[in-house]
Amino acid sequence: MINQKRAAIELSIGTIVVIVIAMSMLILGLVLVRNIFTGATYNVDQLNKNVEAEINKLFNEKGESIVLYLPNNQAEVKQGKSFGVAFGIRNTAEGEANSAEFSYKIQASNIQKGCQLTLQQANNYLILGDTNTFRLAPGKFHSDLVKVQPSETSPLCEIKYNIEVAKDGQPYNSAFFIVKVI
Repeated sequence: MINQKRAAIELSIGTIVVIVIAMSMLILGLVLVRNIFTGATYNVDQLNKNVEAEINKLFNEKGESIVLYLPNNQAEVKQGKSFGVAFGIRNTAEGEANSAEFSYKIQASNIQKGCQLTLQQANNYLILGDTNTFRLAPGKFHSDLVKVQPSETSPLCEIKYNIEVAKDGQPYNSAFFIVKVI
């Protein structure tokens, strides 16, 4: 009878030790995951700030009302993968008392000759940020991002997309970028 009680005590002590070790590992795992996500969030925020700083730098260098953060206005995108094109729009008006309402629309305007793709199919590659409306005070700028994602079976060709910007419902400016599907 004494041996049975000793085994029961050893079993319960062993169980308690295993539970304590498991809880310690769980807590350490949660701390590690939190640190990873905190670092990732910081990196994304830092990238966003750097892109905005580059867009501001482009505005200062070129003095234009719309700029693209894209070398040679061209992006190479793999089939089935997404790619973000950053751009900025600036209200170049001076002395206006009120802000103006801006809007933009991005759509395909031209497709490489011989490519078996329609403009509507090319517009379907725009998965995020192809239209937007916002208010801008004089001298301020707005940066945005459009995501392009060709399908897995899309033909390998080049597509020209236009960014048409309107200010208070009237045409304001335009720009373009080219997506080369690879």
